[in-house]
Amino acid sequence: MLPVVDKPLIQYAVEEAIAAGATELVFITGRNKRSIADHFDKAYELEAELEAHGKTGILKSIRGILPKGVSCVYIRQPEALGLGHAVLCAKPVVGNQPFSVILADDLIDASPPALKQMVDLFDRESCSILGVEDVLPNETASYGIVDAETITSDVLRLNSIVEKPLPADAPSTLAVVGRYILTPKIFDCLENIKPGKGGEIQLTDGIAALLQSEKVLAYRFKGKRYDCGSKLGYMKANVEHAMCHPEISEEFLAYLRTVKF
Repeated sequence: MLPVVDKPLIQYAVEEAIAAGATELVFITGRNKRSIADHFDKAYELEAELEAHGKTGILKSIRGILPKGVSCVYIRQPEALGLGHAVLCAKPVVGNQPFSVILADDLIDASPPALKQMVDLFDRESCSILGVEDVLPNETASYGIVDAETITSDVLRLNSIVEKPLPADAPSTLAVVGRYILTPKIFDCLENIKPGKGGEIQLTDGIAALLQSEKVLAYRFKGKRYDCGSKLGYMKANVEHAMCHPEISEEFLAYLRTVKF
């Protein structure tokens, strides 16, 4: 729910999913996350108040948070048992269908949106796809890292995937970031892998198991990622999005010119 300029990160994620064609959104939440459901709920009293005072601009913005025809399902993850466990929580809703996963703290500025790029590739290849980008060698211990064969400049076929390897052990510097398209076979894999450290079920381990029976691709998306799970990445996202915001960009840029470094 952290805002980037004037929208929470979860709103950017939802807009990206909808732009990619999603009509049913499944939120895996934990304790004290009621604000997410409240954000996408209809606020009858607030809308009536805004309409009565003629604040049509704000009213339109609020009503546009969730477009018509898009539904939300909220599933509580009882314990924080890893990303793989969170994905597995969605199985009763997703069923036997391919689905996408967005991690909202990875904000990606791209046109077309990164997930839409991946959906277009899925329409051609009909297999699981991981969004990836190159990271610095000293950053591999923060990501799932892939070993993959190049098909085109943007598309690679996975040979293996390793969770957070030290630089000396990393098979490459190609890191998986918070965008996935997965086939329903991943659920079987996640149900049958052994939990790792702390009893967590890692999505990386599930994907490694999926590789044994299905083709998995890595896709270098076109766009810029902001790691909003870090302080620096979050601040970069706010500054750069403010610089191009239609309402405040001009004044904000003028302000930046006055700042002495």
